[in-house]
This record gives sequence, C-alpha cells and structure tokens, in this order.
Amino acid sequence: MKKFLKIFGIVVLVCFLLGIGGAIAVYQWAAKDLPGFKNITDYNPPLVTTVYAKDNQVLGYFYKEKRFLVTLDQMSEWVPKAFLAAEDASFYQHDGVDMTAIVRAFKANLMAGRTKQGGSTITQQVIKRLLLTSERSYERKLKEAILAFRLENYLTKEEILTIYLNHIFLGAHSYGVEAASRTYFAKHAKDLTIAQAAMIAGLPQAPTRYNPYQNFDLARQRQEYVLGQMRRLGWITDAQYEEAMAEPIELKSMDDPSWQTGAYYLEEVRRWLIDQYGEDAVYNGGLTVTTPCDLKHQAAAEKALRRGLIDSAKRRGWLGPEGHFTPADEPAVLAEGPQSTEGITDKDRLMKAFVTSVSQDKATVKFGRFRGEIPVKAMWWVREPDPKKSHEDAPDPTDARKVLKKGDVVWVTVAEAPKKEDGVWMLDLEREPKVEGGLVSMKPDTGEVLALVGGYSFGKSQFNRATQAKRQPGSAFKPIVYSAAIDNGFTAASIVLDAPIVYANDAEGKLWRPENYEGSFEGPTLLRTALVKSKNLCTIRVAQRIGIRTIIDRARAMGLESDFPPDLSVSLGSSVVTLMNLCEAYTTFPRGGSYIKPRTVLSVKSAWGEELFSSKPETVDAISPQTAYIMATLMKQVVQYGTGWRARVLGRPLAGKTGTSNMEQDAWYMGYAPYLLTGVYVGFDELTPMGKWETGSRAASPIWVDYRKQVEDDYPYEDFTQPPGIVMVRVDGKTGKLATPSSSEEYFLPFKVGSEPTETAPSSGANGEGPASDDDLFKQTF
Repeated sequence: MKKFLKIFGIVVLVCFLLGIGGAIAVYQWAAKDLPGFKNITDYNPPLVTTVYAKDNQVLGYFYKEKRFLVTLDQMSEWVPKAFLAAEDASFYQHDGVDMTAIVRAFKANLMAGRTKQGGSTITQQVIKRLLLTSERSYERKLKEAILAFRLENYLTKEEILTIYLNHIFLGAHSYGVEAASRTYFAKHAKDLTIAQAAMIAGLPQAPTRYNPYQNFDLARQRQEYVLGQMRRLGWITDAQYEEAMAEPIELKSMDDPSWQTGAYYLEEVRRWLIDQYGEDAVYNGGLTVTTPCDLKHQAAAEKALRRGLIDSAKRRGWLGPEGHFTPADEPAVLAEGPQSTEGITDKDRLMKAFVTSVSQDKATVKFGRFRGEIPVKAMWWVREPDPKKSHEDAPDPTDARKVLKKGDVVWVTVAEAPKKEDGVWMLDLEREPKVEGGLVSMKPDTGEVLALVGGYSFGKSQFNRATQAKRQPGSAFKPIVYSAAIDNGFTAASIVLDAPIVYANDAEGKLWRPENYEGSFEGPTLLRTALVKSKNLCTIRVAQRIGIRTIIDRARAMGLESDFPPDLSVSLGSSVVTLMNLCEAYTTFPRGGSYIKPRTVLSVKSAWGEELFSSKPETVDAISPQTAYIMATLMKQVVQYGTGWRARVLGRPLAGKTGTSNMEQDAWYMGYAPYLLTGVYVGFDELTPMGKWETGSRAASPIWVDYRKQVEDDYPYEDFTQPPGIVMVRVDGKTGKLATPSSSEEYFLPFKVGSEPTETAPSSGANGEGPASDDDLFKQTF
C-alpha cells in the first residue's frame, strides 16, 4: 500500500510538473508574437471632426466612423452601469479574465450544442477590437486572455471602460455611446435616462439584430434584460426599474447639419484642413474646428443668391418646360415635390409641378402632395428671348395654353397659401437657372468671413465661384485706379475729359476703341462723377496720365493676385480675380488704408483639446487713411447718385461699386459699411454673355441688397470716420472749383489738406461774367 501511494504520489507530481511545463510552453507559444500595447495605451480611435459656426452651432462633420470621444464624467451615470450589467457585471472584481463567466458560458454552450453565450470580459473585448483579429480559435482566445491580464496592469479600470464605451460599434453607423445617443435619441450621452441607457447597452451583442429602428420588439426585449440585470445587481431600485420599464421609447436622430446650410463654406474649410493636416487627420482625427460663419448671415446669403440667379434666368426668357410626361410618370414626379408645408413658402425654393390641365387663364398642377394653380399673370416673363432688346420690351402672354399643356413638368414657387387647409396654392412659374454666382460677406475689422456662397446648388456643383472662379471684375476695379489717382496729382474735383479715344496697336495691327457702357459722352467731367457714373473713357485717361505701372503696383499693394498685363485695359478691370480676393482688396477702404486677409478658420484643436492652430488677424498697410476715406466718400456717392442706387433702400451710409465685363459676361457688386463688407458675383461658368442689361447694377446688386436687408438691423448705424488731414469743401459740379450761390450743380467733397480748390467758380451775375468756356475747362482737364 505504501509502495502504491509512493508511486501514485510520484505520478501526480510528474503530472503536475508536466502540467506546469505544458502551461508554460503553451503560454510561451501563445505569447511569442503578441502585439504591443501602444495602440491602446495611446488610444487614438477614428473620431468625428466637428466644424463649428458662430455661437457654438455645428456647421458640419467629417468622418469615416461616426464616433465622438467622451469621458466617463461626460456620460449619464446610467450608461456605464447599463453596459456593465449587460456585458461584464464583475468588471471591477476580475483581473481581465473572469473564469466564472467562462465556465458558465462553457456549460450553457455545451447544453445548447452551439455557441450561445460568451465569457469575454470588457477588457477582453477591448483587446479583441483593438489588437487582435475576429477569428474564432483557441489560440486567439488564449492570446486575448494573456493580453487582457497584461492590460489590467497597464491601465486603470476607468481608462479601460472609457476606451470600450467610445470604441464599441452600436449599429446605425454609430461608434461609441455618444454617437449612439445622438442617433437613437437625439441627445448627448450625458442626458440619457435609465431606460435609454439600457436600450443602447443591449446593442453590442448584435448591433444590427437589436437596432431599434429595424427591430424594435427585439431591442425592447434586450432592454428589459439589461434593466433586469441592473435591478438584480442592486444598481437601480425597484421603483427605478418600474419607472424605466414604463418609460415610452421615442426614437429620434439628431439632425446632421453637414452639407446643408453653409455647404460651400464647409467645403472651403474641408479643403483647407486637408491641405494643412492631411486627409487622415480630417476624417479620423476628431478635430474641433471653429469658424466665424454666422448661420443667420449664411442662410440669408444663400437665399438671396438663389433668388437673384432665378430672377436673372427668368429675364432671359422661357425655354420651355423641364419635360413632358404621361400620367404614368406622375407619381415619380410628385415624389420629388414637397410632402409637408415646412419651408414651402420660401421664394427661393423651386419645386417641380405636374400640369394636369390648362385653360386660357391658368394651369392646374400637382406638386408633391399638394394642388396648385399657375395663373396666366404669373407667366408674365414667358417671352421670346431677344439678345438685342431689353426683355421687358416683349409683350406679356395672354393665353396659358400657348405656354403650357397637360403633362408638362415645370418649376414653381408659392405665391400665396390657400384660403382653406385643403385648398389650392397659388403658384408662380419659374425657371431653374444655369447662370451661377457667388457671395462673400466679411467683417473688415477682423477679416472674419460671416457668409460664403459659391453657387446656386452645392448638390449640383461643388465648384466655388467665390474662391475658385477667376473672372474680370470690370468697373469694380475702378476704385483701385482712382485711389492711385488721388495719390498722384488728382483730387475728387479734378476735371477729366469724357470723349472718344482710339489707340493703335502697331504690333498686332489693331485699333482699340473703348466706349462708355451707355454709349454717350459728357465732355469735361469731375473725377467724382467719372467714378459715380462709371465712365470708362475718363478712367482710361486717368490711367494714361498716372501710368499703368502705378495702377498695377497699387492693385498688388492692396492684395490683389492676378497677372496684370501692362496695358490700359487693366484700368477697366480686364485682369481676372476671385471674388474673395477682390473683397480682401476692398477692405482697404473701410479699414482706413490697410487690407486684411479673409479668415474662414479661427482655431483647430485635437481630440484631446490640444491647440493646433489659432488664427490671428493679418493686416497689410496699403494706402493712407486720407485716401481710404476719400474713396469711401466717393463710393457712398456711387450709392446715392450712381449705379449702386439700389442699396439706398437700406437707409445707411453705404459705399459701393458695380462692375460689368465685356458683353455682360460677368456682373459684380462690391458694397460695404464700416462694420460689414459684401461682394457679389454673377456669371455663367463658361464665358457666355448673360444678355443685354445684365449688369452689376441689375444682376448683382439686387442680390447684395436682398442679403443685407436680412442682417443690416443687427448693426448700429455707423458712418465712416473722417481722419485728420481731410477737409470737406463744397465744389461746383461743372468746374471743380469752389461752389458759389449760382452754381447749378455742386458737391460736398473730401480733399487732403492743401489739395482743396481755392479758386471760386465763375458765376453769372450783374458783372456780366458767364460760366467758364469750354476752352477754359479744357486747359484744366486731364
């Protein structure tokens, strides 16, 4: 017996040693190629980059995985409890591996004859998701256990739990509890109730199967299980359990503002970020980006530009319906229309309508789920386009049947809501524009771009006409010419000859005969009037006098970036620029002599709050404060008496200048006050004439006015500050000399001290003196 016991003991000892040796061998085999911990200890998951507009409003998101990083103290207290109850109730008791759970899962799976239950801890799940593959093998499970044990000695429980709650996939393209909270309940993780936290905590086992949007009943069953676990563990009371069970679940996703209001602005920021930090950082880095975009300004600018482009297209006449369809096509057309009244009355919102019948005085249509009528009076603009005539010269249509027929699909906007809820909407016939445009609005004191619109529809074209299109500014360039003139011997009262002129190009054997837009000439003209009336021939004579090199140097000194050929056509705005760049140059005038670089990004921070970039205003001195004030005063008179007259409706001290390139290919309006500068551009993407009279005054300035009407009252009434070294003098409008009581035309103009006129204009009176003769005027005319 003793001998047997001795042999048995030896066998047991040998088996024990062999077991230890085998375990060591297995451990070494499994641990020989284990990955390191850097990916976890330096946790850097793919995160959403958030771009903020003014007042902490979200402009948009960039991401590949929709994940927002939050810490435990930024979550509702019920979130970690719900996940622990569902996934790993003994999380704070084990060292990374829960042997009790593994045995329990083994028994359950053995009895079920299949894999029914898992025994992985939250630590093991973190290891599996961040370091290992998802293959099912004993080797992978053993490696997972070893790494989990090691991780518990590297990180705290709170750090491991934070990683898990931020990394876990929770269905509906949502990663982490913050993204899931926004997706399922339209709230942040810190605001979740017990019931809501329990429903989200039930998702990790099978995110698609338990997605409440797809399988609400299954999601509800899983939620009840999690709540039961929380009560069993004593983490919620019976009363809290009953309250959570009775709480109705209302699914709602938080709106994603990306690529809606401010789409062109967001795209400009995206391109800048990628240029600075690379695509991976933008889409995975969780950056926090602040911009000066003001969503009120942005929405107003987009509406104004869309409406202005629609009106411009309508002035080119009717090109026929969008298409003609059979009744079988009607459902598809109506599906594209409005299904609710939200935003239906916006005048810039074009909607497709299906014509169901036409009589002489109206067309009856369906649009979306609504019915409407287009009266013949709403077809007033449906005229044959004639490029040689003003569009308004054509007769109005008097018979709707000559314009539309049953089955036509047309664009409409709402003119009047129905008298009854189930009544008929009164509609205007519209035309979708092919003409494009851009708008930039910025604060001249800080360079902050409040609104940026690059076209009619971002969905149709991502090309940004505000920052990428280079077009001829036409007369919008003239203030730069005249500012150089003020610094080179001219004053606001200098007399310039407005008369025909011909230049010969001997090299090309051509003659250049520049003309005024309206085709008339006024002879000797005040410099002030030449700018106010945008006289091309006066501007050329000014440029000839001071030299084209002086003008090019001035343009570059004011920040304009263009290839300026050394010929006189530059003075008429023949060199191409972007709208954003022209706005930058124009800030010289309201700023009192220095221009400021536009800013669309104010700051960039990493996912952990580290500041990566902070924008500071960048200014460059360009002209004197006195010249800037003189130009601002003269451009105020462009608004009061010249081509910028539409802006008078705002009742503010506003300065501005229109611009129109050859053959009406480009139309501009640049306008500003001390507190806000706005530029508008309109034109086809291809170099195509827009039609006679589609000038800066007619095509661009109404957009400017429409936008500014919506925001102007947010600013106090403010005029331009007169700097030292300026004297205001009343001058005679014909001679440029000091005005007299008999002057028939006079202006109150600014001069640099010492440059003001001292001679009194001749007057007709008892002494028999008459007005100055033409010869006298020509002697002082440039």
